[in-house]
Amino acid sequence: MKVKEVMRPRADVINADHTVEEAAKMMAKGDYGSLPVEREDKMVGMITDRDIVVRVVARGLDPADTKVSECMTEGINYCYDDDDVAVVGQSMISFKIRRMPVINRSKRLIGMLSLGDIANRAQNKNLSHDILSHVSH
Repeated sequence: MKVKEVMRPRADVINADHTVEEAAKMMAKGDYGSLPVEREDKMVGMITDRDIVVRVVARGLDPADTKVSECMTEGINYCYDDDDVAVVGQSMISFKIRRMPVINRSKRLIGMLSLGDIANRAQNKNLSHDILSHVSH
């Protein structure tokens, strides 16, 4: 089974210079746990709900004055839409990543893949079990 068969086919992105407040509103509106971050049309990182809580709220920073670039996780792990879901799922578990951007072979962002997506749609029961046990911890 290929990633494109289980991924969510649309992915919003946020610019690194936008505020954390803008990112949080976008995440709430789209019911996302993370957003890819771009700068000059290149993905430079991810911002997650955990990044916002731990790196902004817990430190007493103002989300309206804090830029995404100040709290995002730099670097980005991604997969291709034609990658094998089982291989990507095991990689996500190994790297402790719950969500991953999906790109096509032209390197354009075309969707997002979550461990939940794989667990719900994967035909491999062992993989689904591994993922569900990982997500619950």
